[in-house]
Amino acid sequence: MAHLLFRLRHVTDEEAMEVRQLLDEQGFDVYETQAGFFRLGVDAIWLRNTAQREAAEAALAAYQENRQANARRAHEEAVASGNAPTLWRRFLAHPVQVLLVMVAVILIALLTLLPFIGLVN
Repeated sequence: MAHLLFRLRHVTDEEAMEVRQLLDEQGFDVYETQAGFFRLGVDAIWLRNTAQREAAEAALAAYQENRQANARRAHEEAVASGNAPTLWRRFLAHPVQVLLVMVAVILIALLTLLPFIGLVN
């Protein structure tokens, strides 16, 4: 019976391609499924041969550790060089969008708290 190895939902195309390439290079017998038009299925990579399960999961774990370390290193370099995204930089780049999001957050908070504010009076 097949084993669910890697879910592809909310995964970037780059990461999905790297995972496919990793599994192919290591010779794992895998196949992919799509969720379909109504999203009733599962976007995933499945392992056909369950005897390869531990090796495949170990390879994926090593890949994800490496990817996480690279992302953390890139973020630390961006912070050190002053290029990391901040609220102020986003405001300067897209002032209207940031203001609209702030107004929406305030409106949602007010609508949520309105019944409780009425109880205090």
